Amino acid sequence: MINVEFHYDSSDRINGFSISGHAGYDEAGKDIICSAVSVLAINTINSIEELTDDKYNVNNDESGLLEFDVLTLSDFSELLLKSLYIGIDSIIKSYGSGYVNIVK
Repeated sequence: MINVEFHYDSSDRINGFSISGHAGYDEAGKDIICSAVSVLAINTINSIEELTDDKYNVNNDESGLLEFDVLTLSDFSELLLKSLYIGIDSIIKSYGSGYVNIVK
């Protein structure tokens, strides 16, 4: 199971996320759910890096844990993080909750 935990600031705005685990939908290298979650997460990080001046921390270790937190959260970065939430939720709705879990 992939666990996606969204991080929130004191104003209840999404300011980051942590992703860990594997979906187990198919074997490694063929798992479309793992691939979809990875693409959404990496695209969110790349978009915040390229399209904003916000500062952030990212950690992507060899165990498969990806952690990302925006330190100077603009409205645009929050919008991109909300879009990630919608994308992850859409995967859950399409494939069921047995592969991906959103933790708040």
